Amino acid sequence: MTTITSVEDLKELYGHPGETSLVKEVPFLSPSYRRFIEAAPFVSLATSGPEGLDCSPRGDRPGFVRVADDRTLILPDRRGNNRIDSLKNIVRDPRVALLFMVPGSGNTLRVNGEARISVDPDLLTSFAVDEKAPRSAMVITVLTVYFQCARAIVRSRLWDPEVRVDPSTLPSAGSMLAELTDHRIGGTEYDRAWPERAKKSLW
Repeated sequence: MTTITSVEDLKELYGHPGETSLVKEVPFLSPSYRRFIEAAPFVSLATSGPEGLDCSPRGDRPGFVRVADDRTLILPDRRGNNRIDSLKNIVRDPRVALLFMVPGSGNTLRVNGEARISVDPDLLTSFAVDEKAPRSAMVITVLTVYFQCARAIVRSRLWDPEVRVDPSTLPSAGSMLAELTDHRIGGTEYDRAWPERAKKSLW
């Protein structure tokens, strides 16, 4: 057998999780878990819909995901590319998964829950930055929460400045667009204009 096809086979291969792997999962935001979320400037948001899966990066000032209570998170939908892949998924399948990261911390925090999209004016106004409110916000009911140990961060050396990659050695957004469109859009002009365009459209 070279392919695992059942849960039973997986359990036979991996054995049982240790107690610490189980007791850390709870259906609410403990004080420690809340502190981690309030310190996080970045979260990955995973959703599922009829067209398939989506994982979207979300980032803002630390604490941008609001802890409304021990079972509710609110995530403002800041300006982006208007593909609205995550939002289209949520209105048809409310299940979401979030992975919170804090620069310098080896731990990450995982939240699974169900989301709805709110356009309540007062709620959106409360998230305004520079007098710019988000067009919508995700109100997330927490189902499970647990922290992920630091092995992945340690192995990847994610926060180690000695292994940072020089961005100039990677394809730029403009070069990737040019490659995919036979140079119809993108290119060096796109890259040159990006910093100012981003500055005007962060919120």
